[in-house]
Amino acid sequence: MKLSIIIVNYNVKHFLEQCLHSVLKAVKNCSAEIFVVDNNSVDGSAQLIREKFPNIQFIHNTQNVGFSKANNQAIKLAKGEYILLLNPDTVVEEDTFKKVVDFMDGHPEAGGLGVKMIDGKGTFLPESKRGLPTPWVAFYKMFGLSKLFPQSHKFGKYHLSYLNENEIHEIDVLAGAFMLMRKTALDKVGLLDETFFMYGEDIDLSYRIQQGGFKNYYFPETTIIHYKGESTKKGSLNYVKVFYNAMIIFAKKHFPGGKAGIFALLIQLAIYFRALISISKRIIEKIVVPLIDGLLIFAGFWLITPIWENLHFGRADYYPKEFLQFVVPVYILFFLFGILFSGGYKKPVSLYKILRGIVWGLISILLVYSLVDEKFRFSRALILLGTTWSSFAVITFRLLFHWFKIKGFRLDIKSARKIAIVGHSKEAERVKQILEKTQIESELAGFIALDNSDKGKNYIGELNQLREIIRINRIDEIIFCAENLSSAEIIRAMLDLTQLDIDYKIAPPESISIIGSNSIHTAGDLYVVNVNAISKTSNKRKKRLIDIEFALIFLISSPLLIWFYKQKANFLKNIAGVLSGKKSWIGYIPESETFETLPCLKSGVLNPADMFPELTLDKEKITQLNILYARDYRALTDAGLLLKAWKNLDRK
Repeated sequence: MKLSIIIVNYNVKHFLEQCLHSVLKAVKNCSAEIFVVDNNSVDGSAQLIREKFPNIQFIHNTQNVGFSKANNQAIKLAKGEYILLLNPDTVVEEDTFKKVVDFMDGHPEAGGLGVKMIDGKGTFLPESKRGLPTPWVAFYKMFGLSKLFPQSHKFGKYHLSYLNENEIHEIDVLAGAFMLMRKTALDKVGLLDETFFMYGEDIDLSYRIQQGGFKNYYFPETTIIHYKGESTKKGSLNYVKVFYNAMIIFAKKHFPGGKAGIFALLIQLAIYFRALISISKRIIEKIVVPLIDGLLIFAGFWLITPIWENLHFGRADYYPKEFLQFVVPVYILFFLFGILFSGGYKKPVSLYKILRGIVWGLISILLVYSLVDEKFRFSRALILLGTTWSSFAVITFRLLFHWFKIKGFRLDIKSARKIAIVGHSKEAERVKQILEKTQIESELAGFIALDNSDKGKNYIGELNQLREIIRINRIDEIIFCAENLSSAEIIRAMLDLTQLDIDYKIAPPESISIIGSNSIHTAGDLYVVNVNAISKTSNKRKKRLIDIEFALIFLISSPLLIWFYKQKANFLKNIAGVLSGKKSWIGYIPESETFETLPCLKSGVLNPADMFPELTLDKEKITQLNILYARDYRALTDAGLLLKAWKNLDRK
């Protein structure tokens, strides 16, 4: 056995499916075995592996044991001459494994190897090659000097940014997303250190491989896509703490006492520094827009008041100066709180919510105006004029910033994305149908043929005309059919179009998911039939509330209701099961073949079929009903079903 591929998965089912499709194509050129270790995912990953990839060696953990321990579980069973640790959010080329194994065979001094990685938009990922994070290297990285001076041999050591990304280099640290290692090197230096739960374990093992007398290489002659779907968002303070604490573990383990102390101190300073920046940034982001709104509204009252005084009273100083100093700021607070509670400060910007908030502010001002002492009442006309100005100024401010594409001021305008699908007729049509079912706002520009032999009425060009097709048709997004294109062809197309502002997605064969650019955690990067339905956190919450509410109603009414049921014990058990969270009142119709492609639900007492008791259900109808329930969930649907089929609540 030449190669053992190990993939640790945690709640990224659709990315895992795409990864495995690419891996299975690539192992045809290499003697290999594949392990998937699942860390107790709750997204249906285990069902996916068992149903679609039964020949893969599957280890299903009943708890999240962490990245290091999960990998070690498989390494201990691996028989390959080389061990590859591969992230589930990756796509490899068909010849990736052959190329890296051939290189390792030709370089017996090599203990580890990493490859060129790009993100979902085709941009090179600097973590493809890294230096050892010594105290000073870490200091330069944490305080931004490495970003300011990327070509400096002194400041650019963290990502070795001064090295050509298209040439083979000896490096210090391999990226955990694709970490190929010689088994004899691991036998000598040991497996991953399980002290590292997340982050840092790749640095530690890379360093130990070097300490064992081996070399680590960066190998750019093959490229993989890495969607960078980590369990903690890199922009968050939690990520900073977790990652840098992993660096402290590394320092204490490998650096002499004094150096480790300095390193730990630098990291603590970095954490506090990042925390200060993060908190300051959040405060500024929260207050800057309301502050501008307040100033604009005040400016309007300041200009309008003397004009109104001259027109109505014949002099500009009719109202006391306290009106502008104290009363107008109170009005402004009412407007700002109205916008806040209306959701007008949420992103993307909704002009409707802003206008609604100003109206709420006006109503509040008028209510208070009617209640206060007459000496604090000024002009209703000024209030109405100020409200008109406030609406105009605040809306114009948003429109201008949207027009100039200022970050954070994009309007909530749901414009359809213009999409083109690259693939043969049959598969392109299947992907088109998935798009239609996902409820994504999109406009299909047409299909792009792979060559001259497979064109239909919806085709707008060939793959070799991709750049021109994008420009002429103003395409926003390209979807590649992985059934028809190799991973290498997809990656090459993405690399060729790096400079264009285009999103890319890949539709794996025989799947209802379409996976795309940049990150697992970014909304819209995963199109799937259930994309806007029961899988949403808000819908899960609604479903659970409906379950609890009806369970309590049935429990309170049970002294009366129980006499309507033959299986009285089952009725009470079902109430208990729903209240404890082990069951739901509504689940999928049993004996369906779609469970592996739908969001996980607890087993239900009732199901969508109970809505149509007169209907004879075959497999196709069962599948359709389950998909409709999952895709277009409504709390009212559950409530209506319970009221219609309440006599079946004693079902086992």
